[in-house]
Amino acid sequence: MHPVRLETLATDGAARTGVGHTANGTYRTPCFMPVGTRGAIKYLSAADYERLGAEIVLGNTYHLMLRPGAERVARFGGLGKWASWGGLTLTDSGGFQVFSLEPKVDDDGVTFRSTYDGSKHRFTPEVAVRTQELLGADIQMVLDVCPPLPSPEHVVRVAVERTAAWAARAKAAHQREDQALFGIVQGGVDEGMRAESAQRTVEIGFDGYGIGGLSVGETRAEMLPALAAAIQHLPADRPRYLMGVGDPASLVEAVGLGVDQFDCVMQTRLGRHGTALTSEGKLHVKAARYADDDGPIDATCGCEVCTRHTRGYLRHLFQVGEPTALRLVSLHNIAWTLDLMARMRAAIADGSFDVLRREVLNVWG
Repeated sequence: MHPVRLETLATDGAARTGVGHTANGTYRTPCFMPVGTRGAIKYLSAADYERLGAEIVLGNTYHLMLRPGAERVARFGGLGKWASWGGLTLTDSGGFQVFSLEPKVDDDGVTFRSTYDGSKHRFTPEVAVRTQELLGADIQMVLDVCPPLPSPEHVVRVAVERTAAWAARAKAAHQREDQALFGIVQGGVDEGMRAESAQRTVEIGFDGYGIGGLSVGETRAEMLPALAAAIQHLPADRPRYLMGVGDPASLVEAVGLGVDQFDCVMQTRLGRHGTALTSEGKLHVKAARYADDDGPIDATCGCEVCTRHTRGYLRHLFQVGEPTALRLVSLHNIAWTLDLMARMRAAIADGSFDVLRREVLNVWG
């Protein structure tokens, strides 16, 4: 039995809603997974995730293997227990972080220096699997090659070849039956290479499929055809995960193509800089015009921040450098995004997804 099975409950065009079944619990799709890079979502705790209704929270293999070390997390019983988080966890392979550091890459793996102390480390597909098995997440990702976009065709080709070879090695190294292993599709914005990468990844056989290497410099108009080309070759009974994408327009467009899960740091990064996601677009809470505004961030939002605090109060907190401001807007942004996903699930179930899609794109497109 595969540790992750996707049960589709309803479809509306290519959009679908259902339940992902893992060895340790279920999650509703389509879903947004907040990012807790170093073991926590910035300024939030596990109690917050529970209250917000998150079902999967990410951890970052690269950062956690360096600090505090995967063996130490394992001694606590794995990432979820270590963070006192009762929901599901997913660890990315660290590939994106490793490649953003421009390490030395060869066919066997990568050599990079720690962002913490400059120490040298060697990372291979097998090391990525072993590290994530120690971290103990419910879902782990294979190590892939993530080229920036735009990149020359030969660079994208090498990324596709190495990603396929590394995926096979990761599959062979994977031992924990209670932990799902997702493959990753690469190919830049080339539809042919996306289709090829998807087919080769499916031939190896994984519990779910990540679509990586998008939202790394290309436009949404370039991203969507490449995404569609990959999805066409992914099995219907496995989750499809668009990695690192979380802006509202891309979320609704990707769900419309059949994507099931997403992650992004954008929600909390914007929150820390005073920008809120709302039904009317981005709202810059620090703007002077909100100094005397007694309304909530978003009158249509039922989150704990919007039901309690005014724009004027939040602006004041930013003006005086009060860290509470960063926390509150981050809370709102995650709650707002989780609610958007819930609205998408409901719209797919009642056949009105395209109405919601147009509504979101009118504001965010």
